[in-house]
Amino acid sequence: MRLYAISDLHITYKQNKEALSELKAHPDDSLIICGDVGERIEHLQDAFELTTQLFKQVFWVPGNHELYTLPGNKAEDEELDHELKGEFKYRECLRVANEHGVITPEDEFVKWDGEGGPCIICPIFTLYDYSFRPSHVTREKALDWAMEENVYATDEALLHPDPYESRDDWCEQLVLKTEERLKQAAERNIPLIIINHWPLREDLITIPSIPRFSLWCGTKKTEDWHTRFNAKVVVTGHLHVRRTDWIDGVRFEEVSLGYPRQWQAAKDRGLDINDLLREILPGTPEPEDKRTVWRRSGVPADNVSKLVT
Repeated sequence: MRLYAISDLHITYKQNKEALSELKAHPDDSLIICGDVGERIEHLQDAFELTTQLFKQVFWVPGNHELYTLPGNKAEDEELDHELKGEFKYRECLRVANEHGVITPEDEFVKWDGEGGPCIICPIFTLYDYSFRPSHVTREKALDWAMEENVYATDEALLHPDPYESRDDWCEQLVLKTEERLKQAAERNIPLIIINHWPLREDLITIPSIPRFSLWCGTKKTEDWHTRFNAKVVVTGHLHVRRTDWIDGVRFEEVSLGYPRQWQAAKDRGLDINDLLREILPGTPEPEDKRTVWRRSGVPADNVSKLVT
């Protein structure tokens, strides 16, 4: 029994939805979906209906795209996507997950006794607080700093913090809640598999084309969680930059599929979504040189220049 992961499926795109439909059955294995399935409730319904038929167990954490409140005309079947904001949209996503038996950040953490275990599988939700920025840039000037390089996330228009005053406030409450849960889990003296859409550490963000997008990529409050809470593996997405890192003996896996153009190099090699599933458990041993392994084309590389388009 193995544990696999993938994130940022973005099945709004026809190519990605078709790719998901090609996923092969793993009746004895489990799957982590690490956020950004799509923007609409129907995207989650489609993804959960398929993956729960193919895998023994499915875990899901929200990304920013699931939390979007979409503009435009309110067709009857899209009404919830247009009316629900912030935490209320999140709660609707949870309802869909619960209907399909998908494990979420609001469920009890699950003990894993399959290959690579025992471990405790910990889906979490932290959001971000704009703290991934240089020390000389204040919070008040953070958006201006990003816009100096023409970087401005769609989240600013579509990801509402309701009922909180700001995304920062929402993030703070999520972090406090999650810290307590992880602390309790770590007290069981079993290694944790921490699953979050956003990276836990700023030093794992490498986006050469838009480096100032880091503002929307996490919070510095999670930087030491991998050691504080006895993590064995940390699984994240969001960056659309597949990579494996080792820090303090902990394996960090960025498992994004990404937009169609971002995994075209893998398709050009004859690979499909099945090849891009990342094995989390039992996983790979720590290499002696501890270098980052980049996986843009679906196969390992050791040079960042080979990874981002």
